[in-house]
Amino acid sequence: MRLSSLLLVLLIVGCSTSLDEEPGTTVAPTTTTTTSVVVSTTTSIPPTTSTSVPTTTTTNPFARPGWLGTRLLPIRPDGHGEVQPTPPELVDRRLETIDLLDPPDSDEFVATIEPIPDDVLARSSWTEECPVTVDELRYLTMTHHGFDTKVHTGEMIVNTAFAEDVVGVFRGLFDAGFPIEQMRVIRIEEIDDHPTGDFNDTTSFVCRPAVGSTNWSYHAYGLAIDVNPFHNPYLRGDLVIPELASAYTDRENVRPGMILAGDIVVEAFAEIGWSWGGDWDTLKDWMHFSSSGR
Repeated sequence: MRLSSLLLVLLIVGCSTSLDEEPGTTVAPTTTTTTSVVVSTTTSIPPTTSTSVPTTTTTNPFARPGWLGTRLLPIRPDGHGEVQPTPPELVDRRLETIDLLDPPDSDEFVATIEPIPDDVLARSSWTEECPVTVDELRYLTMTHHGFDTKVHTGEMIVNTAFAEDVVGVFRGLFDAGFPIEQMRVIRIEEIDDHPTGDFNDTTSFVCRPAVGSTNWSYHAYGLAIDVNPFHNPYLRGDLVIPELASAYTDRENVRPGMILAGDIVVEAFAEIGWSWGGDWDTLKDWMHFSSSGR
């Protein structure tokens, strides 16, 4: 085919393509529709459930009231503090022990007997006017059960003649699980302190006169021991010592720490020949044991 004929054919084909549309008709441009498919890449996560961890506030059931030893009592004409009703928190007194000495390494009974160390003597009630010399006294340390269910180390100054016997008594009380709130040496300035009526110190040597007397107490010789005074108060007429311990003059309402006729405490002291103030007729001194019966 000639070149001129080929060009003619191509021209005819191109014209026929345009003439397929009706005259005057606007041909809409071909539209390419793109459908957007949105694919969610977010994983549906259920709402987070907030798990609250309960906060536990531990209350110490043996905590000592903050006011203990701070409320000064009015003074009676006889020089003692005014006897007042027992505060509710002390009606069944089970307070923690303040550790003045290091607690023991085990739950076994441990005791020591030695001459009174200089630092202990300096904080005791001994003076040269006391009816015994320092050599007639011994310093004891003894483990004891507290009301707080723990084992503690207490201290006591006693007469040399009964040092080993006293250790034997408190060994028996320890083995029986008898609770003692505090066992410590009393300072000289405490003897004449203004009364608060809430003390509870188990102790022996205190260089002071007997209650209501100008004669030396057997405590001044280290020949008497008071055990849990608040649980086992002194009662004479309307006088109660400690002055807030009236709830414990009811000896029928038995609570831990009390001493009762024929119990382990009375029997342990009886074995060393010491008698109990709870057996006295004219007054009751339930805390008190002595070698003389006075």
